[in-house]
Amino acid sequence: MARSETAQKTFVLDTNVLIHRPDAILSFRDQEVVIPMWVLEELDRLKTFSDERGRNARQAIRFLDTVGRPGNLSAGVKIENGSILRVVSTQPDRIPNDFLQDKADNKIILTAWQIQEAGGTVFFVSKDINARVKAAALGLKAVDYEKQKVDITKLYTGFTALDTRPETYRELESKGSVPWAEETFPNQFYMIRDKEHDEEILGRYRKEQKILEFVDHKLPAVAGVRPLNTEQRIALELLLDPAVQLVTLVGKAGTGKTLLAIAAGLRQTMEDKTYKRVLVSRPVIPMGKDIGYLPGAKNEKLSHWMQPLFDNLEFIMSVYHRPGIKTPEQLISSNIIELEALSYIRGRSLPGQFIIIDEAQNLSPHEVKTIVSRAGSDSKVVLTGDPYQIDSPYLDANSNGLTFLVEAFKGQDLFGHVLMTRTERSALAELATVLL
Repeated sequence: MARSETAQKTFVLDTNVLIHRPDAILSFRDQEVVIPMWVLEELDRLKTFSDERGRNARQAIRFLDTVGRPGNLSAGVKIENGSILRVVSTQPDRIPNDFLQDKADNKIILTAWQIQEAGGTVFFVSKDINARVKAAALGLKAVDYEKQKVDITKLYTGFTALDTRPETYRELESKGSVPWAEETFPNQFYMIRDKEHDEEILGRYRKEQKILEFVDHKLPAVAGVRPLNTEQRIALELLLDPAVQLVTLVGKAGTGKTLLAIAAGLRQTMEDKTYKRVLVSRPVIPMGKDIGYLPGAKNEKLSHWMQPLFDNLEFIMSVYHRPGIKTPEQLISSNIIELEALSYIRGRSLPGQFIIIDEAQNLSPHEVKTIVSRAGSDSKVVLTGDPYQIDSPYLDANSNGLTFLVEAFKGQDLFGHVLMTRTERSALAELATVLL
């Protein structure tokens, strides 16, 4: 296990890093990147899966095959970013006391430890916090893969509270817009207050005209649903604007994210005829399994995981009265709305549709990229989710695809975002989200 002299540091990658991002090797420039042999074994096991893990495993294997062809992976191959890529295996005669080799995870950690014992600065990179703890216990520098991480505490909110002069307040309200010299993000909203008025008013920044446009709080019901607070009003403003082709609604349970998205989609499909249908999807099983193991036909399998969406549809149908349509089932049979598992969206082209991805915080940045890239011409994509309610063991509030997308797209004309903080479900629900 002689260490390459050309690399200053050695980064040993865990399997989950390549599942999270198949080309993660390219993130480490001018260093030495080591793939333990047991990572290849795990990728080989995962490649047969039909879910996103299986696809990413296959992609990672193909990537390693491509970059390794010019040389000998055992000795080290220089890749396009200037790093040296090696594949190494553990040495069974060099094992620390009491460290079990009972599973691949431990053998991957042992590979990093043995490289460090031979000399050099080694970093063990893993998305698995328990693996990092075990590696640290062996004296390794254990780090998370942070290439696609954001600081959730500084996440873009989409709006700003602003105290202004009474003249600006009156002009915005009476004339419908005011010149706005302050450079900010397109579709940024301002909650305008002044000392002469008790109520705040809402303004939306229009980058091309460099104006702040008045947004009336009084909005006719959208598919029977009315906004209950300023954040919901902002959400509907973005959801109802076809020019904003990508919208993210981030917030805790009960803030109305999914309800507003579905209501806006139905209104623009059934009344405005802007879109052909509403397509609603969510990660079927957060831990990454497929629905294939469940009994029954596809729709029967989906019904269990789509029940929260049915709950929202049932509420909307109770207040949104359309001729001949009284139930969610009639909406589906009329092809006005389609409920689909995310695993079935991949590979489809989706033109002219209002696409809602619910629970998007359970997706990796790579998965979100795959989904958003499915949108065809004249489509709109809406992602909703709560970054603090993540079921995947390899994602957190800072590394999931939803928050990564917000930070990547802010500043784009076709993007709109709002961070929703006010629970409108019930007083009990509000207390639960705060106290529990």
